[in-house]
Amino acid sequence: MSRHPITVRSIDNADDNAVIGFDPPLGTYFLLGFEDPDTEFPGLWLGTRLREFPDLASLTSAADAKGYMLDGLTEPIVAEMAWEAMQPHRPSLVERCGWPLR
Repeated sequence: MSRHPITVRSIDNADDNAVIGFDPPLGTYFLLGFEDPDTEFPGLWLGTRLREFPDLASLTSAADAKGYMLDGLTEPIVAEMAWEAMQPHRPSLVERCGWPLR
């Protein structure tokens, strides 16, 4: 799983410790940011479902629709995530067992 530090901005806040990447078992790009200091859970967490964001464009569109802008998404980061997304991956446990996705 790739994890790259970036900055995520909302209209009234910024998180310099946000993380973007690709999760091979889920087959999705993900974005985490705005961690709550008490619970350590991210306030922004996209890409938690199987193949939710199969490409980077769908993830950035979802972030934009929620009012978030991404800074620091460099060409090398994009290239590394794209390379990882193109690699063959073993099917997830959900896929191997044939469990329904909800």
